[in-house]
Amino acid sequence: MTSERSKPIVIGVSGGSGSGKTSVTRSICDRFEDKSVLVIEQDFYYKDQSHLPFEERLKTNYDHPFAFDNDLLVEHMQQLLDHQEIKKPIYDFKRHTRSDDTMLVEPKEVIILEGILVLEDERLRDLMDIKVFVDTDADLRIIRRLLRDINERGRTIDSVIEQYLTVVRPMHLQFTEPTKRYADLIIPEGGENHVAIDIMATKIEMILTKQHK
Repeated sequence: MTSERSKPIVIGVSGGSGSGKTSVTRSICDRFEDKSVLVIEQDFYYKDQSHLPFEERLKTNYDHPFAFDNDLLVEHMQQLLDHQEIKKPIYDFKRHTRSDDTMLVEPKEVIILEGILVLEDERLRDLMDIKVFVDTDADLRIIRRLLRDINERGRTIDSVIEQYLTVVRPMHLQFTEPTKRYADLIIPEGGENHVAIDIMATKIEMILTKQHK
């Protein structure tokens, strides 16, 4: 019989900003509510900018790979895979820097790593058992991002639109869209694609069953 300390399953869920990654992640969590599922959001791993003046922080390009502290993310993922707890950072989007607070997170049976560029870093890809790309039309993505940034991040309509045109769209085309080639499964329209969610859930269940035999 396989040890109860079997390596956790890692699922990478990527796609453009507003593509529906969160709805896909939520759908997976709902399917395995009786299982142990942990979600790690790449957004929490933006680099600390407390050493910069606020005016400089406002210039941050959050859609570029350099914005992420992937060294820390890789380190934390490896610790979770070794069944060690981590202190996950918390990012303050109103102050544009990392919060002084952290969140204690314990490893679980299934780990979902979600973010626009989780497939961009080879080190992260190598840790994944299943790689998913959520593919959604650009018009839906900008509307979802607009609503999120205004309601959750205190942004103005003008600032969100300007950022989308000057940063988000070109960065998506340059960095996020090309990572689609690494995906094992491409899901159009996010969590509304129940067939794709069923396929992924079946694959996860197969891995879990094999590990528990």
